[in-house]
Amino acid sequence: IVHIVLARLPGAPEGTKGISLFIVPKFLPNEDGTPGERNGVVCGSIEHKMGIHGNATCVMNFDGAKGWLIGPENKGLNCMFTFMNTARIGTALQGASAAEASFQGALAYAKDRLAMRSLTGAKAPEKAADPIIVHPDVRRMLLTQKCFAEGGRALVYLAAQQNDIVKKAESEEERKAADELLGFLTPIAKAFLTEAGYEATNLGVQVFGGHGFIAEWGMEQLVRDTKIACIYEGTTGIQALDLLGRKVLMTQGASLRNFTKIVHKFCQSVEGDEQMAQFAAPLAEVNKEWGDLTMKIGMTAMKNREEVGAASVDYLMYSGYATLAFLWARMAKVAQDALAAGTSEEDFYKAKIQTAKFYFARVLPRAKGHAAAMVAGADSMMDLDAEHFAF
Repeated sequence: IVHIVLARLPGAPEGTKGISLFIVPKFLPNEDGTPGERNGVVCGSIEHKMGIHGNATCVMNFDGAKGWLIGPENKGLNCMFTFMNTARIGTALQGASAAEASFQGALAYAKDRLAMRSLTGAKAPEKAADPIIVHPDVRRMLLTQKCFAEGGRALVYLAAQQNDIVKKAESEEERKAADELLGFLTPIAKAFLTEAGYEATNLGVQVFGGHGFIAEWGMEQLVRDTKIACIYEGTTGIQALDLLGRKVLMTQGASLRNFTKIVHKFCQSVEGDEQMAQFAAPLAEVNKEWGDLTMKIGMTAMKNREEVGAASVDYLMYSGYATLAFLWARMAKVAQDALAAGTSEEDFYKAKIQTAKFYFARVLPRAKGHAAAMVAGADSMMDLDAEHFAF
C-alpha cells in the first residue's frame, strides 16, 4: 500500500504555491525492493458517512512518516492534476451509472406497480388498476432518468474518445486539439453528470413512492452513494470555476469556440432534413446563445471579478444541458439514418428518437432559467452581510 500525499517542504511558500507531492509507502522498501520496516503511517479513525459505506474512507496520520518527492518542489498540485483529471472522468461515469441503475429499478417497478386508472381510460382493464407507467408524471420521471443516463454515457464516450486521440493520433495538431477539447469537456462531464445522476436517483425513489424510502428496495442507497460524486474530485462549484474562469475566460473563449464550431458544423450538416429540424433549430439557438452569454459575463467580470463566481454554476449547468442537446441530436440523426437504411433493431432506434424529443421538449428548456440567472449579477448574492444571514 502506498499513499500519495500533499505536504509542504521546510521553508516552502505559503498557500497552494508551496505544496509538494509525495509518495508515502506503508512499509519502507529494502534495498532489494522487498517490504521492510513499517513506516509511520497509521489509520486514525474510520469515517462514518452518509453513503458509500462499503468504502472505508478514513483519517490517516503521518507521524514521522518517510515519503519521496514526486515531481518538482512546490508543484504538487500541478502533478496531482495529471491524474485528477482522469479521476474526474471516472466520477462523471459514476453519475451516469447511478442514473442508469436507478432508471432500471424504477422502470421495472413502474411496469409492475398498479395504482389508479389512466386519465384517458383503463389501459389494463383486466387488472384492479393500471401500471403506474401509464401516468404522465411517472413517464416524466422515467424519461428524465433515461435522458441523463444515455446522454451521460454519450458525453463520457466523447471525453474518452478525445483521450484516445491524445494518446494515439499521428499528428501533433490532432493531439493538441483533442487535449484542449478534453480539458473543456472534463468539468462539464464531472459536475453536470454527477448533479444529473443525483437528480435521477432522487427521481427513482419518487417513482417507488413510499417503497423507495425503504432500504430493502435499494433505491435510497443510490441517492446516498451518489451524492458524494457531486463533491469529491472537486465540487460542482470548483468545476464551475474551472470551466468558466480557467477554460473559457482565460482562453478568451477559444476553448468554447472550438466546441461550438463542432456543434455548428453538425447543425449545418442536417440543414434541409425535415425530421432533424426539431432538434437542429433549438440546438443552433442554444449554441449561439452560449457564446453570447459568455461575452456578457466576461464584460461584467472585467468590472467585478465576483461576477465569475456568481455566474459559474449556472454557466456550467447551462453548458451541460447544451452539450447533451448536441449529443441527443446526434443520436437522433444516427437513429434516423439506421431506420431509413433498414435495421433489425427498429425499437431501439425509435426509442432513441422519442427520448431525444423528450429531452428537447422537457429538459433543454431548463437552460433558459440558468441563462437568466447567470447574467443577473453578483449583487443579489454579495450585498447581504454575513452576520445578517440569520435574520
